[in-house]
Amino acid sequence: MLELNNITLHYGQSQILNGVDLIAEKGKITCLMGTNGVGKTSLLKVVSGTHNHSGGSYKLNGQEQGMTTAHMLARRGVGYVPQGRDIFPLMTVRENMETGFACLDKAQFMVPDQIFELFPVLKEMKNRRGGDLSGGQQQQLAIARTLITKPKLLLLDEPTEGIQPNIIQQIGNVISFLKDQGDMAILLVEQYFEFAYNLADYFYAMRRGNIILEGSKPNLKKIQLLSTLSV
Repeated sequence: MLELNNITLHYGQSQILNGVDLIAEKGKITCLMGTNGVGKTSLLKVVSGTHNHSGGSYKLNGQEQGMTTAHMLARRGVGYVPQGRDIFPLMTVRENMETGFACLDKAQFMVPDQIFELFPVLKEMKNRRGGDLSGGQQQQLAIARTLITKPKLLLLDEPTEGIQPNIIQQIGNVISFLKDQGDMAILLVEQYFEFAYNLADYFYAMRRGNIILEGSKPNLKKIQLLSTLSV
């Protein structure tokens, strides 16, 4: 579903990504690991179209994307749940979810029942303002809003950050469910090691804008991956 080859990214005079190669396959969870500031979020922003890469090839479902806007990539099936969630605090839960309609044809302007099956608390709170929700509930809302766009590639940036343990478990169950449906590739950026290790099928580790380690779970030892999370 996603194929990156030799992706580079510059912020002004600074080079943030140095020739990154990465593949995320449909029906699998690919995890990108590394300490803060190594370029993980920047890579997700390239894939989501928030930042334009400086060089390299970005293919989605076999089609080269070039310098495409975030809106067009969302319409082509890239769903992005950013770090920090970015929900609209003064809008209701339902209104927040309906912002996902911008990526859909008018005939698809509806919140599927499955969203409330995955996140029952959102049905209970659909008329509450987003800013009144707890951090964990806001994270569920951010994921739900993205799922409404019907993504083929789901990007998740630190979904467990600042979340209480029971909600982390629920979010993990939802991610596993989405994987098992087999029609979506999931690219997960996560520093909570056990959460990521239990979920993912394939791992990439970054340091200073470079991929320094990659492999499937059976071919990598835990200690190898843990070493990439140490400063």
